[in-house]
Amino acid sequence: MLVVGEALVDLVQRADGSRHEAPGGSPANVALTLGRLGRHPQLLTSLGDDARGLVLRAWLEDSGVRVSAGSATGAHTSTATALLDATGAATYEFALDWSVDVSLAGAADVLHVGSVATVIEPGASDVARLVEARRATATITFDPNIRPALIDDAAAARARVEQLVGLADVVKVSDEDLLWLHPDRDLAETAASWLAAGPAVVVVTQGGEGAFALTAQGRVWASAPRVSVVDTVGAGDTFMGALIDGLIGADLIGADRRQALRDVPLGVLESIMRRSADAAAVTVSRPGADPPTRTELAAV
Repeated sequence: MLVVGEALVDLVQRADGSRHEAPGGSPANVALTLGRLGRHPQLLTSLGDDARGLVLRAWLEDSGVRVSAGSATGAHTSTATALLDATGAATYEFALDWSVDVSLAGAADVLHVGSVATVIEPGASDVARLVEARRATATITFDPNIRPALIDDAAAARARVEQLVGLADVVKVSDEDLLWLHPDRDLAETAASWLAAGPAVVVVTQGGEGAFALTAQGRVWASAPRVSVVDTVGAGDTFMGALIDGLIGADLIGADRRQALRDVPLGVLESIMRRSADAAAVTVSRPGADPPTRTELAAV
């Protein structure tokens, strides 16, 4: 399995004024989740040749993520300043350098893309071409994970998101992202239009309110477990990684399983979503992007 996208360092500033640095980046967090769940993913990213880049690489590799050759391409590792409010919710400010050589992408039966890597140039167009090329052999998963602070051309970003939705087999999107992309529609309306554009599954997460999924078979719902929230950093990425892991476990990954994915029984999908919500609940119960291991998740 292959994840393509940014890895960066979160500079976390809490409501009480305390600060700390932690590795992160949405696609990197998805890869980390998959690694901790025992899937040994590849991550093709852009790391700086600096101390923060070394920290990121060690953080990923310690959890079973293989950082692809050529990922160390930048002079400085990107950063995201995460400003946490009293509830633990985060807003972000970025210092980002994103470029990637997709010719170095290894073979995989599932390709996950998302966030900054899919809308910011240089790099976004290369990622889109990689997705188009890999549809013949891989399941495509996509999480827009919109970062408005980084988007200069909202119309172009919306067009790129719609393009990738049409190429994807599974889309996971937050309610906040859907409302940014289509503020004039309700969540279910936009999700239904995305499903009609091509994906087999569209999942909409709503934080503590849970998540719903649409397929050709119907709609399923998963509630969010009640936990004491430390912060929400990495929660959606954990859900995404656990969702991919669940689809792998249900033998629904790979281009040759595309029809089986479209026909997934609602009960199977609901079970996968509940487990994904459990994984995200573990992450929000502790600081930073710290998804559970398979053993920890089994104990929930």
